[in-house]
Amino acid sequence: MLMPAEIVLLPVLLPLFGAALNLLMYNMPRLRGYLAFTVMAASLTSSVYLLLEVLHNGFPIVFQLGGWQAPFGITFVADLLSATMVVMSQLIISAGVLYALGSRDQCVRFPAFYTLFLTLATGLTGAFLTGDIFNLFVFAELLVVSGTVLTAISDDKYGVEAAYKYFYISLIASIFLLIASGLLYVAYGTLNMADLSARIAADPNQPLMPVAMVFLLAFFMVKSAIIPFHFWQPDFHTAAPTAVSALLSSVVVKLGVYGFLRMTTLLFVEQAQILRTVLIILGVIGVVFGGLGAIGTFNAKRMLAYSTLAQVGFMLVAIGWGTPLALASAIVYVFNHSLIKAALLMLAGAVASRAPVKSAAFQNVVGVGKSMPYGGALFLLGGLALAGIPPLNGFISKMTLFQSGIDAQAYFSLALIGFASLFTLIYIGRAFQKIWWEPMAPGSEPKPTGDSLLAPSILIGVCLILGVWGEPLLQLASAVASWLGDAQGYIQGVLVSLG
Repeated sequence: MLMPAEIVLLPVLLPLFGAALNLLMYNMPRLRGYLAFTVMAASLTSSVYLLLEVLHNGFPIVFQLGGWQAPFGITFVADLLSATMVVMSQLIISAGVLYALGSRDQCVRFPAFYTLFLTLATGLTGAFLTGDIFNLFVFAELLVVSGTVLTAISDDKYGVEAAYKYFYISLIASIFLLIASGLLYVAYGTLNMADLSARIAADPNQPLMPVAMVFLLAFFMVKSAIIPFHFWQPDFHTAAPTAVSALLSSVVVKLGVYGFLRMTTLLFVEQAQILRTVLIILGVIGVVFGGLGAIGTFNAKRMLAYSTLAQVGFMLVAIGWGTPLALASAIVYVFNHSLIKAALLMLAGAVASRAPVKSAAFQNVVGVGKSMPYGGALFLLGGLALAGIPPLNGFISKMTLFQSGIDAQAYFSLALIGFASLFTLIYIGRAFQKIWWEPMAPGSEPKPTGDSLLAPSILIGVCLILGVWGEPLLQLASAVASWLGDAQGYIQGVLVSLG
């Protein structure tokens, strides 16, 4: 029977072992997909169990690899924040595998497609659960390599170009992280986040610390495609296979959001006010720029990629406000946005799969939706959720966010993002009108079949449930926010985990 500490490894090891098994099934493409889905379902189950255990225990579950006591060994930590992020990401990744099983993309038959899908899950999960900055670099690199190759093998002719852009901008981000790691190690002699937090608090005047903080901030900004490091994101998400772009634009960008939460509540507590001011400014710019970019773009998937810039901006503003209610609203927003954005991207991909020319460009999908009214109903629900219309989960996100802005008395930034949030209705309404209301060009006919709508149906169903019955998520978010306010709890949980 597994000891409590060992269950931290399951959400990381199950996808990794599944990836290895997938390689042995190179001549059985259909079975590779079923194996990947089974593995992800098992991994999701283990991550839910892990979250429930952390909630029940009230303290983090820590595993020290090899039995080496922190800060000398490799540490995996499941606290309320990391366990919540893992459940969210693995839920979306499982839906992504399900979508790929019903996809007509040629790339899903690539021998390593599901292997790379599972290594992507391993990298993202490991990045959330690692307890030290260097292993964050290791898992982030696994995430980058997997995402790059998955995009390069896309059916889209621009896939290779988008993959190169993503790879090289991620390479720059990796250099930022390595520089930050080196500076912090020189200054404090450790990269374990709990130990580093205690040492920075004890000696915050090390001259290298502010420089390291800036490089670490830049790394997470690249990961979340925050302005001015956003330029790779629309091309990348537009060209990637739909099953992949649904993950990249919904949960992979949340690695940066997770990093901002760790920076402001654990690593740089005394410097947090400076960081929060920067996040508010970047967040407001992102909300406005992302919304306007989504309105002005020419492709449904590209529109949703720009939308992610705006939606992440809302999360940054909430983190910047920094109150317990604001942090809780950021967690709610992170979770709900992942469900909504993944579903909408899958629906955009399903529409493109039925277009006469397989593309999500508006000129190719005008009127295609008339042949799939059920997909239109799902897209409308997802769009209303993204805009924050009740009774969908997006309304819960916006309501808690605006309440937290009033609570923080941040009226100016609240007014700016409140006005800019109206952009969502404009670009979602335009997309719905073009795809489901306008007539197709004379002589054009949609393809009789396309990608399955099962995965987005499940996600939209969860959006409805969390909109009508949002209390469990609100309670979880409140518990996470309360935990984030106690850096000593994390430090003590990690550093004395072996007694």
